Amino acid sequence: MKYLITGITGFAGPNLAKLLLKEGHEVHGVIRCPNGRQADLLDILTLEEYDSIVFHSLDLRQFHSINKILRNENYDGVFHLAAQSHPPTSFKDPILTWEENVNATVNIITSLENSATKLMFCSTSEVYGDSCKNVGLLQISNPLTPSNPYGTSKAAMDLYMQERMNNGFLKGFVTRAFSHTGPRRGFNFSISSDAYQIAKMVLGLQEKKLMIGNLDTERVVIDVRDCVRAYYLLMINEDSNGKVFNVCGDEVRKMRFFTEKLIEKSGLSDIVQEINPDFYRPIDIQVQIGDSSELKNLTGWQPKISIDTCMEDLLGYWIQKLTPTAKS
Repeated sequence: MKYLITGITGFAGPNLAKLLLKEGHEVHGVIRCPNGRQADLLDILTLEEYDSIVFHSLDLRQFHSINKILRNENYDGVFHLAAQSHPPTSFKDPILTWEENVNATVNIITSLENSATKLMFCSTSEVYGDSCKNVGLLQISNPLTPSNPYGTSKAAMDLYMQERMNNGFLKGFVTRAFSHTGPRRGFNFSISSDAYQIAKMVLGLQEKKLMIGNLDTERVVIDVRDCVRAYYLLMINEDSNGKVFNVCGDEVRKMRFFTEKLIEKSGLSDIVQEINPDFYRPIDIQVQIGDSSELKNLTGWQPKISIDTCMEDLLGYWIQKLTPTAKS
């Protein structure tokens, strides 16, 4: 099978590419410009895996560019992961967020209408906003009540995908992934921010002062490799067409748990934690936990990677990434 990944140079993209290649598929990836940034995939991929990927340089916001590729290449499926996915950034620059998440997605959907190519639209648990504390376990049937511009942009395309699928114009499905982390997660995101700072402490690049945000919010966190496996299982299952799926684990924990777990994995002691106001969202979400029964019943998916392994691999990723800096 032949698949295209948008956002292949992001967080989930390389992990998904690795899985698809392992399963024997042909992988293409979209990059915005041929400046060599795609070599960052070597953080996750072997050189052999990297060399097997076909890259297409284009701007998803330009309809003619993505339309030409999708019409000419005849993909079996498209995993649309590309997005401006950082909620604090969406408050600072909602126009950019809307262009990246709405305009680009409309272009892809329009290009794939009435084709045989199956589209996975990567929505987000942020579309539910802060409603979990009032309604409990979040179902796919719950109203979309986003609490930030990022969630709003995703909710708009989540609904548009559903309309296109329901009216028979598009083959595909929507995923609403809840919190996930692991190797290649950017340090501007929670958990990975802690791992990045602790890795610098391990390497002697930072004093033992850990700048933290709100550690009392609650999340169900899974490993990114489990998350992309859910995407893949849904893509190859014909019965996923036209449907929406939560991708979520089962155990809710305060964010403090993950910080303490990373400190434990580092072997360091006497780390002082200090609140950084910049790490707080203007409007935060207290708790998020979703019902993934539709996903589990259809595919048999369950998270396989433990939080211990996830935290260890995330910290190890940052230590390896920063080691050349420590030596220079």
